[in-house]
Amino acid sequence: MLTPATIAKIKELMAEASVFEDDIEESFILGGGPGGQKTNKTSNVVRLKHEPSGLNIRFGETRSREDNRWLARRALAEAILERENKRKSARQQAAEKKRRQKRRRSRRQKQRMLEEKHAHSEKKAARKPVDW
Repeated sequence: MLTPATIAKIKELMAEASVFEDDIEESFILGGGPGGQKTNKTSNVVRLKHEPSGLNIRFGETRSREDNRWLARRALAEAILERENKRKSARQQAAEKKRRQKRRRSRRQKQRMLEEKHAHSEKKAARKPVDW
């Protein structure tokens, strides 16, 4: 359940992005995925179409239709601001970070990493007590 303060923040974000309710075409579609029978039988996924920008947002992360309505509006406003300011959202930054982490290392990087690990293990081995 979203609090009135959260809804007020979303309205401020929409105003900043110049998103007006008159420009949004809202429709509801059947959900799917985790959430059980409730999400599969009810139309709780929100689809927003913003005519001036041509953006379509499909949002259905929660089981609540009302929460999804506001969260979809927030996602729409963020997408418009990203496009205007050419800045990347926290979601995009997290995705890029994950992609960088999974990226395969070059042979030279891998060799250097293994050399550093080997040197570190030798240093740790030197700390062990001497056997008599």
